[in-house]
Order: sequence, then structure tokens, then C-alpha cells
Amino acid sequence: MIDSHAHLGSCEPPPEALVADARRVGVERILTIGLDAASNREAVRIGREHPEVFVAVGHHPNSAEGFDGEAAALIEELAADEVVRAIGETGLDYYRDRASEEAQVRAFEAQIGIARRRGLPLVVHLRDSAGPGAGRAVADAFELLAGEADGLDVILHCFSATPERAEEAAGRGWHVSFAGNVTYPRSEELREAAALVPDRLLLVETDSPYLAPQPVRGRPNAPANVTHTAEVVAAARGVGYERLDAVVTENAARLFRWSG
Repeated sequence: MIDSHAHLGSCEPPPEALVADARRVGVERILTIGLDAASNREAVRIGREHPEVFVAVGHHPNSAEGFDGEAAALIEELAADEVVRAIGETGLDYYRDRASEEAQVRAFEAQIGIARRRGLPLVVHLRDSAGPGAGRAVADAFELLAGEADGLDVILHCFSATPERAEEAAGRGWHVSFAGNVTYPRSEELREAAALVPDRLLLVETDSPYLAPQPVRGRPNAPANVTHTAEVVAAARGVGYERLDAVVTENAARLFRWSG
């Protein structure tokens, strides 16, 4: 099993404990994700110290205000490290107003360019506002990706949109990753979406330390808990855990160019 999205530097246990706990339940590879300059550097350090851990470096949309050429250059510089296997997370978040939509789009477009130049997958965060504007972040991001990310490996992390959007993403060849929220009792639509994604485009993740799956909900999340999410996704797809494990492990190995 793999965890395609975690923030090891944001978890309370040290990375060595998180990696050991994950290994004990069969989680053999983890992609840890940077959010800004400091966490990108920390993620690279963790990746260098733990052979099970690889890295994505990027700039989260919530901190996109002030993103400039220097910030982009640092991401591109770090992306040259052998432990870095993806760019992001980037994307659009209209739920919070920590950064203007214009700043988010600028940072998003810059990171699409970095992913293209480096030949790396792009990890995309999408979160919509509530109320009348619901759906705009997903719509805007899908339009931007369709126009600017052609030919890139796109990963929609922590997929939280409709089954119809999952089908649209799959039709465009984008990978769809499911996190702990797919296990929540009221997440019937997410489980429906998880059943629709083709095998070759499916991933699972924890988004640690956030979104702990239902059996450990209310506690800080950790990579070992991806097994709970995988069990629910497997059930939604009508397959056994072992089959789901083989599918997502193969997909992650192909995307992130890691072995086993």
C-alpha cells in the first residue's frame, strides 16, 4: 500500500515514527507534500533521510498572496533534487479568503509551468466556497488545467467534488486521489465517485495530519491510516483490499517513479 499525499512535517510524531508505523501495516511508500518555502525544504530533508519517503514541492493556494518569481525559482530549484517526484500542492481554494483568486491563479499557472519544465506530476488542491458560489473553484481549475496542463500527469488530491466531475477528470486522463473523508457516513457521493474512476487513474492518501478516516476520526491522521481509506474505496468498487492495493501501488510507482 502507498500514501500518495501526506504532510509529515506537520504531524506531531517525528517522521521516523510515522514511517515505522506505516511500514508495520504494509504502507511502503509515502509522498510528503510541501506547502511553502519552509515546508518544501523540510519535506526534502525528510525525503533524504527516509528511503520510503518521496517529495512534492509547491505553494498552497491559501498562501498564494505575494507569490513571485523568487518563490517560483525556489520550487524549481528544489525540484531538481532526486527525492522530489511531483510539483504541488497547488490549485484553487475559494473556501477561505487568505489569498485573492487572482493570486491563486498566478501561483497555479506558475507551478503548472514548473511541472512541465521538470517533467513531473502536478498535485492539485481544490476547495470550493459554500453557498451561492459553490462549484466555482472546481470549474475554474478544470478550465485552467484543460487549457494549460495538456500532457501533464495531473493528480486531484483529496477529491471532494461530484461523481460527474470525477468522470470528467478521468475522461481528461487526470488521476483522482481519495482521502479519509471518503469513509465518512455522509460521503455517499464520494464513494460513488470512487467507484467510477478507472483503475489506472486511482490513488489513495491520508492528507496527514488532516482528515483522519472514520475508525480514527477526531485524532490526528497518519500515513498508516491510509489502509482504512483503501478498505472503503475497495468496497465501493466491489473489489478486495489486495486488488485495490495492487492498483494504487502500481499507479503511484508509475507516476512518482519509485519502486515497489
